[in-house]
Amino acid sequence: MKEQKSNPKEEQLARFAKAMGHPTRIIILKFLASLDTCYFGDIHNELSIAKATVSQHLKELKEAGLIQGEIETPKVKYCINKTNWEIARKEFAFFFSDIKNSETCCK
Repeated sequence: MKEQKSNPKEEQLARFAKAMGHPTRIIILKFLASLDTCYFGDIHNELSIAKATVSQHLKELKEAGLIQGEIETPKVKYCINKTNWEIARKEFAFFFSDIKNSETCCK
C-alpha cells in the first residue's frame, strides 16, 4: 500500500487516539463521562497520583479536544467536550467497522 496524505478527519482521529493512549486518561474520560461537570480536586481524589500528573493528563485530553475546562476561581471545572466526543465516537466506530470480510489473511 502506498503512503497517502492524511485528511483533517484522520488527523483529528489520530489526536484523539494519542490522547487516549494512556490508561489514566481513559479512567479520567470514563469518570468525566459519568458526570455533568467535575472539579480538578474531585478528579485528583479519584486517582492515586500526584496533582501535577493529573494536570498533565488533563492538559493532553484538553489539547486533543476531548474535554473542556472552565476556570471558576479558585477552581477549575472540567467536562466532556460533547461535540468532539460524538465526533470521536462516530469516527472510531467507522474506523473499526471498515474491514474487508475476508476468510484469508496474510496466507
